[in-house]
Amino acid sequence: MSSPTATGPIAAVAAARTTATTATTAGTPAAISSTSAAPTPGVPVRSRNVPIGAIVLGSALLLLPLAGGGYWTYMLGVCFANAMAIISVSFLVRYGGEVSIGHGVFVAAGAYTVAMLEKYLGFSLLASLPVATVVGAALGLAFAYPSRHISGIYLAVATMALALALPEVLLYFSALTGGYEGLYVSLDAVPGVSKLLQRYYLPLAGLFAIVLLLRHFRRSRQAMALLLIRTSAHAAESFGVRRSWARLSCMALSAAIAATAGALLSFSSSTVSPNSFTLWTSIFLLVGSVVSLYALSFVGSLVGGLFLTLVPLLLAGAGDWVPILYGSALLAVVLIVNALPARLRARLEGG
Repeated sequence: MSSPTATGPIAAVAAARTTATTATTAGTPAAISSTSAAPTPGVPVRSRNVPIGAIVLGSALLLLPLAGGGYWTYMLGVCFANAMAIISVSFLVRYGGEVSIGHGVFVAAGAYTVAMLEKYLGFSLLASLPVATVVGAALGLAFAYPSRHISGIYLAVATMALALALPEVLLYFSALTGGYEGLYVSLDAVPGVSKLLQRYYLPLAGLFAIVLLLRHFRRSRQAMALLLIRTSAHAAESFGVRRSWARLSCMALSAAIAATAGALLSFSSSTVSPNSFTLWTSIFLLVGSVVSLYALSFVGSLVGGLFLTLVPLLLAGAGDWVPILYGSALLAVVLIVNALPARLRARLEGG
């Protein structure tokens, strides 16, 4: 598996697009005035490098466990892990142009890796987390290689088959996976720190790390190559970007993110079992991705994670009305988010 070259046609396309954008923008009156106008003395200049909203949100999330109760602190830790899993689905949609109905398999791979390494080798989360990420990427490659020539609804059905088979596979190897009872994750990742705080701050830190890494990835030539082959496969192949490379890369990266989310989810919830990773798990991840507008940003993924985690809890006592109310809530959130101004929606989606 080879990646596209950093120079050559891809760089030429990027340079041409940058030059065209600069030339177009420079000819507008707003651009001319913005470049020629000097800041007025005594008038504060608004800095674009300091997003005030992000600072306020980050400070609130950091201080929230000090003010919130133990139950909500626990639920928000699960929410952060779910937000990471939603990002993995959104990444596949945005860079691969494909929909997965089986990403719960990769989440389960990360969760069970952490639980099994703790039970059989005594590894804590910090030691087993990199292993879970690698296992997820390997599993993504193992699925992507034989399915590299199918796409669209056919690939979606293939991923759904994985999700349907997963609980049976876990039960078949019950001697290792714990069967219906599952496995427990109880070791401290950071000794000396409250377990409740660990289950909150570690998923939050993982979500921040994934968002920052993806923000850096979006500026790379590899990301441009993936977007190019998604837009026009024939044009991309004429530039030397192979379609098989794009499929394998997208699925491996997406599965690695999902497995990382699963590892942190197992730590936050302290247990893993086959009932936690059914077909509905994968469907709800896709729903969360739709709610977040396939966002790769922190706020967008957090919206999807909150919807995925909290809405079922709030509707738990509605009885037979749960499907109707859940569908109504999903429709309302999607309509509200799509009604936002274009600039705010672009920031929510992550650029």
